[in-house]
Parts: sequence; structure tokens; C-alpha cells
Amino acid sequence: MRHHISVFAVGALMTLISSSVLAEVKVAFVDVQRAILSSEQAKKLQAQIGEEFKDEEAEIRQVSSDATALMQRLQKDSEVMSDSEKMKLSKQIEEKENDFTYLRQKLQNKIQNRQNELFSGTEVRLQKAIEDLVMSDDYDIILPRNAALYVGDLYDITRKVTEKLNEMDGSAN
Repeated sequence: MRHHISVFAVGALMTLISSSVLAEVKVAFVDVQRAILSSEQAKKLQAQIGEEFKDEEAEIRQVSSDATALMQRLQKDSEVMSDSEKMKLSKQIEEKENDFTYLRQKLQNKIQNRQNELFSGTEVRLQKAIEDLVMSDDYDIILPRNAALYVGDLYDITRKVTEKLNEMDGSAN
């Protein structure tokens, strides 16, 4: 019985030591993607990409609009159309849908490649911003936000990371 009490006491002591050590650890979480995309540089780059591909986006919208108009025409006039006219119109609709899919995929690939080019080096800047926060705010651990099921606002430093990125960009100009 005495052995069980000492084992219990040692276990309780270890729990107290562990919790007191953990109480001294300063932990924070950051949503890396949100921090980067909320930065002024990211907003400028996204606007630049939008401007760069606006003509292609307009072309895709036009193809979609054309396909919609053809479908509406087929629905509206199908009763008075011959079978060959219906087939021809259906083929045109299918071609427009194929064009839309192809153009959209092509644009998405271009945008992805352009984003990769423009955002290269972001990881280095992000790491520097986090290191600066570790030094200035004395964090022991900073984890990605998606590593936790729940993070209270007190422990989420995403905004601070974004501000640090903006500050770094401001001092670079």
C-alpha cells in the first residue's frame, strides 16, 4: 500500500512539474496562407494578375454567354426546328462548352504559373517575419493554424505576421 501511495505522489508531482513547465511556454498559431494573402504585396500581385489576364477572362465570359444564348434558343425554338437544325445547334453548344472548358483550364494554368512566379521568395519573407516576431514577442513555439482543432484569438498571431510582412515591404521601398 505504501508503494502505491509513493507512486501516486510521484505521478502527481510529475503532473505538477509538467503543467508548470507548460505554463511558461509561450505558444502561438499562424494561418500562413491567410497571412500571406492578406499582405499588401499579395493584394498588389493579385491585382496585377487580374489586370494581366482580364482579356482572357472576358473571352471566357463571352464563350459562356454564347453557349447560354444557344441553349436558350434551343429550348425556346426546339418545337419549330427541324431535327437537323436541332442537331446543328446542339453541336454548336457542345463546341462552345468544350471551348469554355479548354479556355478556362488554360487560363487557370497561366494564373497558377504567374502566381508561382510572383510569390516566389514569399517563404523566405514569411520565415523572416516569424523569426522577427519570435524575437520581439518571445514566443517559444509557433505552429501552423491548421495543426490545431481550435485556436483562441489570444493565440492566433496571423494578423501580426501580416503586419510584419507589410512592415518589411514598407522598409524595402
